[in-house]
Amino acid sequence: MSQIFSKSPQHCAEKERLSIDKFYKKKKLFFTLSSSFTILLAVILLFWLILHPSKPEFFLREADIYQLSLTGPHLLNSSIQLTLFSKNPNQKVGIYYDELQAYAAYKGQQITLDSSFPPFYQDHGESNLLTASLEGTGLPVASSFEYELRRDQITGRLVLNLKLNGKLRWKVGTWVSGRYRFNVNCVSVMTFVPTVQTGPLSSRQGTQCSTSL
Repeated sequence: MSQIFSKSPQHCAEKERLSIDKFYKKKKLFFTLSSSFTILLAVILLFWLILHPSKPEFFLREADIYQLSLTGPHLLNSSIQLTLFSKNPNQKVGIYYDELQAYAAYKGQQITLDSSFPPFYQDHGESNLLTASLEGTGLPVASSFEYELRRDQITGRLVLNLKLNGKLRWKVGTWVSGRYRFNVNCVSVMTFVPTVQTGPLSSRQGTQCSTSL
């Protein structure tokens, strides 16, 4: 025997009213969360636009080549001393340098190993002097390296690229941003003297480096 249950109109109306209330509560919660998120994004964007941190500035103070010689057909020994001037141009934003490495390149080839700087903090408007010893032993280079180097010796001019790469964070008050990767390229033009070179090949131009973030 089957049983048939009937529902009164009042019961159906009550159930429908509860469903409508539940729908409107969910809709209200959704709009509340969406509005809060939009306001938060707007505040962050406005905050960023007002401060608009500028990229850190780097200047090449001095570069000295103590060794740049081939020990085999395509193996290079190198020793370069690097001095850089780093400046935070921002007046309200500090910079955390979490990672920073430097190396030298010649004719598109890396001619030293990476040299790492210890992490440091740079307050707004602050400047720092950075020094690094860039070295390499038995580094593989292209077969054209010796020819290019000899040609530069004849012309009396050698162009060296000193490169840095790292990760930084911005600091405003107690707020600290996420990490941003940046790259620095410094161009050093060195002059070969026609006489016998008695000391290191040096460049003291004080040129500004290019920074990409």
